[in-house]
Amino acid sequence: MTALSALRRWLRRDEGNVTMDFVICLPVILMILLASFEAGLATIRKVWLERALDLTVRELRVGALGSNPGHDLVRERLCSQIFVMPDCLTDLRLEMNVIDRTTWAGLDPAPTCVDRTTEIQPYLDFVQGGSNELVAVRACAVFNPTFPTTPLGLQLRLDASGGYQLAAMTVFVNEPR
Repeated sequence: MTALSALRRWLRRDEGNVTMDFVICLPVILMILLASFEAGLATIRKVWLERALDLTVRELRVGALGSNPGHDLVRERLCSQIFVMPDCLTDLRLEMNVIDRTTWAGLDPAPTCVDRTTEIQPYLDFVQGGSNELVAVRACAVFNPTFPTTPLGLQLRLDASGGYQLAAMTVFVNEPR
């Protein structure tokens, strides 16, 4: 009888109740915290990519980058203005095309990003256009998720290298010459 009463006393104890709540709630709170961090970092990267593209295109419009800058020069200038992209020169791709104002054709709907699984990247059009032409510039960057196992990290559409893509686009009209 004493073993049975000792078992009943042990089952009625309530000293570990707070521990159970902590063990149940901690993973949920941590997932929310990590997903919020991932979303915030992705937003910061997107904003800096948009800002750097706008500043670079402003320099391109006024001729501060020369009369006919190439892809590499524009990409280097853009990368010098992005502070939250560690491998900017290797993970950033630029497209620049003239848009036909009658058909509004120029860029593909989906951005062409860097394929980090191959060494050689396909050539993209980089045409600055002539006087009074409408030009679209699009930048696409690939980032690795910081926490790929969080709910947000699991929802991101990843490429073959395990990175997610952020794209920014701007349009301008070349000044008359």
